[in-house]
Amino acid sequence: MHFVHRPFQKNDTIAAIATPAGEGAIAVIRMSGIHAFAVADTVFSGEVQQFATHTAHYGKILASDETPIDHVLLLVMKGPRSYTGEDTVEISCHGGNLIAKRVLERLYEAGARAADPGEFSFRAFLNGKIDLAQAEAVQQLIAAKNETAMRASAQQLEGALSKTVAALQKNLTDVSAILEAWVDFPEEGLEFASMEEICNTLETLLLRMRRLQATFHEGKVIHEGISLCLAGLPNVGKSSLMNALLKKDRAIVTPIAGTTRDLIEDTLRLGSLHFRLIDTAGLRETEELVEQEGIRRSRKTMQEADLTLLLLDASRTLTDEEKTLLQNISPEKTLIVWNKIDTGTMDETISTLAISAKEGIGLDTLSAAIEARIWKQGPPAKDEIAISHLRHFQALSNAIESCETVIAGLQQGISAEFVTSDMRRALSELGTIIGTNVSEDILSAIFSKFCLGK
Repeated sequence: MHFVHRPFQKNDTIAAIATPAGEGAIAVIRMSGIHAFAVADTVFSGEVQQFATHTAHYGKILASDETPIDHVLLLVMKGPRSYTGEDTVEISCHGGNLIAKRVLERLYEAGARAADPGEFSFRAFLNGKIDLAQAEAVQQLIAAKNETAMRASAQQLEGALSKTVAALQKNLTDVSAILEAWVDFPEEGLEFASMEEICNTLETLLLRMRRLQATFHEGKVIHEGISLCLAGLPNVGKSSLMNALLKKDRAIVTPIAGTTRDLIEDTLRLGSLHFRLIDTAGLRETEELVEQEGIRRSRKTMQEADLTLLLLDASRTLTDEEKTLLQNISPEKTLIVWNKIDTGTMDETISTLAISAKEGIGLDTLSAAIEARIWKQGPPAKDEIAISHLRHFQALSNAIESCETVIAGLQQGISAEFVTSDMRRALSELGTIIGTNVSEDILSAIFSKFCLGK
């Protein structure tokens, strides 16, 4: 993978627009680097290099011919007391793409360069202002789609996950030091701890790592949301249910079978959960080529979705196609729902979930059932630390595997010198979570997802 962030140059000063594109009251341009104050001095009507740190100043951004570009508010932050750890200037100008772009171009003319995606946070990481887990929390906080995700991101940004990982590292380092001492000084007969005590300590640390690893499902649900698929035969009420859940006419509803021929998507919030709601084409045998493609996509979506609501029609008996569907579904990721309960009765041996999408009956009960199925063991506590990145999960898996190898080796009487490499690997894997041991490929993958100006 090509490393998207150019090698850090101490003399580089970067600038970018930090606010979203479009018209608004203000736009903020951020600049950071060793020459940030000198560049600002060139374009601002005041003497920026004489300003005290963390002060705001009203003035004008001037073109090279001294004509005013805009009236602005300029904020000065001297490093290391800034987000990046470097001298930083933030300019609040009038909102609008054109004026913000012109101010930014003026900074480029005066000696700054365009920042790469996420380069401000990348510099904060390099300068020790945040670790890698905190950097990822910045992006998650920006992208948070619900209160739970926002709270979890803020908690990680404050260092909750980092402190947990650092504590694990310290405990593993203590054990590793004992094993290394046995290898380096075998003739000294050092006995800081017995083999049984070391194994017990490692078992305790394994339990803590497994508990943290087990939060991955919760973390993924909180931050990424859930794909929720509505499936069933034609005319069972999938589109009606989509409209009822969204509280708007998102999908076309007609009595004609096969009205929906492609996937229809929208976002949905139910309680503390965020969903990607997908209405699918009715499942049936057909000779019509367009509908066949829609049905193929429907079956693929059912396989890939986190949760599927399989709708049955309470106004009639089950068809052979529905009986086949029920035999082939995945019970762990499917909720069977009787629709049109206002026009018929359901078979409770198949499911007790009953709704009428048209009349709005049973939707609260359905929402509660969805939330119960997603959380499995109940929603996480407010102060619970949950991992949400696959790389965190994989790093913990590798660290756990290495610790298990160490325990097995010690219990089998293998010499300490043969397990020390596994201890070092466990420490290294935990280090990748907070960035104490991380490759440029990982840094590239993380920071390239950030927006410009962050």
